Amino acid sequence: MVFGSLIMPVALWAQPNDPHAGHNLNPMVDAHAGHADSEVATASSESPATNNGVMNHGQMQMQGAEAPADARDPHAYSDGYSLTEGPYARPGPRQLKLADEHQFWSVLGERLEYDPDNKTAVFDLQGWYGSTYNKAVVKLEGEVEEGTLKESETDLLWARALNAYFDTQLGVRFDNNDEGEDRQWLAFGIQGLAPYWFELDATAYIAEGGRSALTFEAEYELLFTQRLILQSRAELTFYGNDDLSNGVGSGLSTSALGMRLRYEFSRQFAPYFGFEWTGSYGKTADYQRAEGAPVRDTRLVAGVRFWF
Repeated sequence: MVFGSLIMPVALWAQPNDPHAGHNLNPMVDAHAGHADSEVATASSESPATNNGVMNHGQMQMQGAEAPADARDPHAYSDGYSLTEGPYARPGPRQLKLADEHQFWSVLGERLEYDPDNKTAVFDLQGWYGSTYNKAVVKLEGEVEEGTLKESETDLLWARALNAYFDTQLGVRFDNNDEGEDRQWLAFGIQGLAPYWFELDATAYIAEGGRSALTFEAEYELLFTQRLILQSRAELTFYGNDDLSNGVGSGLSTSALGMRLRYEFSRQFAPYFGFEWTGSYGKTADYQRAEGAPVRDTRLVAGVRFWF
């Protein structure tokens, strides 16, 4: 062991000198540290790297240049050619059709429910036919009591896509009231999907005699599973004028807040049950008190939601 300890220093001393022994072994240090100061200055001015090899982000430049002004124009690079005209058009009937050229349709039964306490049934249906950008929309909503249609609202609308999530709607609404007077309205609204997955439907109405109204609906669905879904729904109705014939007062007239738990056996068929709280306000509440009707009500409902 003594000889070994003496031999090791001697062996190390006897090795030939490393031609790079004077270099810094730290890989982050510039390998050309021994160059003249003028060369270092020149390299530093031409390169975004600092002396310790770390990139200076303030001197970096993005690759490429600015996008042309028409970069998102789908027809910017077609040179005026289309599917039906020009040297690339195929003879005979056109075979290729884009998605926004097709016509689709759908019917949604949002609410088809029964209230066993009041023995009333409520329906809320919506259907549309058209393309991606333009649709004909029909909305039906009403209440049936003991086999008789008590009241209903029918909207006939033309929907135009505003953006990827909302449609603007323009048309007319017809109100049928078994205990009051029928009304006709000019309707303008917006419907679609808001951020955080809220479904919104807001419509303003104008009728003869300066009558006006506004309805606002919002829905939100909480998925416990892919099939068990809790839907929250709120609806507010405002009127600009008193309508004594129909028992309606100006301002906030009625509200409805519902919670419905449904189970989707399929996306097209989902039975549900839940609660709905309704209320009347202002002069509308005064009219109902005068008729002996409650201004607040809680209902247990059961029904089915469907679409096809």
